[in-house]
Amino acid sequence: MNYQGKKAAFYTLGCKLNFSETSTMAQSLEEVGFERVDFEEAADVYVINTCSVTNQGDKSSRNIIRRAVKRNPGAMVVVVGCYAQLKPDEIGHLEGVDLVLGTQEKFHLAAWLGDLQKREKTEVHTTRLANIKDYHRAFSWGDRTRSFLKIQDGCDYYCSFCTIPYARGRSRNDTIENTLAEARKVVEKGYKEIVLTGVNIGDFGKSTGETFLALLQSLEKVEGLKRLRVGSVEPNLLKDEIIELIAGSAVIMPHFHIPLQAGSDEVLSLMKRRYSTGLFAARVERIRQIVPHAFIGVDVIAGTNGETDELFEASYNFINSLEISQLHAFPYSERSGTQALKIPWKVPVEERRLRTQRYINLSEKKLRAFYEKHLGTTHKVLFEEQSDGNRMTGFTENYIRVEAGFHPAWINEPVNVKLRSIMPGGHVEAELDA
Repeated sequence: MNYQGKKAAFYTLGCKLNFSETSTMAQSLEEVGFERVDFEEAADVYVINTCSVTNQGDKSSRNIIRRAVKRNPGAMVVVVGCYAQLKPDEIGHLEGVDLVLGTQEKFHLAAWLGDLQKREKTEVHTTRLANIKDYHRAFSWGDRTRSFLKIQDGCDYYCSFCTIPYARGRSRNDTIENTLAEARKVVEKGYKEIVLTGVNIGDFGKSTGETFLALLQSLEKVEGLKRLRVGSVEPNLLKDEIIELIAGSAVIMPHFHIPLQAGSDEVLSLMKRRYSTGLFAARVERIRQIVPHAFIGVDVIAGTNGETDELFEASYNFINSLEISQLHAFPYSERSGTQALKIPWKVPVEERRLRTQRYINLSEKKLRAFYEKHLGTTHKVLFEEQSDGNRMTGFTENYIRVEAGFHPAWINEPVNVKLRSIMPGGHVEAELDA
């Protein structure tokens, strides 16, 4: 069907993987005639790509769905993403929703739209978990000077607190050859920086007999690619060979994102994580040995079932002892169907919030210390087009967010700058290095 003259608006919640997949879905509609417009504009179709990592993710998704229905009651409203796969019937009871598409179905979005008429009853199309096997390529474009390139989907880990394996299916990926072809498309669109994304990207190669290391070695040779950032990699999959490759690469940035989730071996065991605090500390130490200036971001969950006051204090002290750069802290959120619900010790919601705030405060202290350590040094920054008045922002190789006076010629071009001082808002003031 031809949809010339029709308009489609998209809203993405959650992770970088969702952003990459939204771009691919948007392109599929543009190919059949749709014009993509901003979500705040009047559109014929609104597509909400949802998140369900936490209860807050579900709530935010519902709020955006209601906003779309209120903005244009006559428009078709389509809900996709993890929330749609996990709780399609719940979404189906929301007024104004026409289509709920699961993990497989969302990549065939245009085929489900029909004549764009409002449905009398919400249509739900999902695939059973055991049958979610296809891999769909995706990368983001249009918003920033970086592109999020999907290299992997699904997860085989089944951590006790997490629903993502139930929403995304088993770990799977494309071949290195096909992934390289996608990376070249990104570069052809003018992007200088690629950020690798997926559910468990260190597991790349499981379905093709290849390795994550081999993928990185191939990607850093893509002609025209100036920067490659490695997304979140599980500690047990972040091998020394990968750290050493990054240390010696001119293309792969000295930027690590390592999920810890808890700094207590007892809590890690309850979470069914596949590493110990000892292994995690060894990974951080190895990075600091051979890439001392690297940025190290760490994920942590506060107040999961079974985390007593004593175990939290042990976790806090362990994390405080690590030479990391920043924490991404989240309060534990109960998710239906997960094994964590069977753990007897429940942490009160207010206590989870307080523990999360302590982690946030620790993160701010560590991030400032990391920034201060690099003041007076020179770095290459890839500035983004977004600016606030006469200002523009960007990131150094090691992920220090800098701010400088606006110069159009600097947009999407690596520029040598000197880091001068930390600004009130937390960014680092930079100036051109003469």
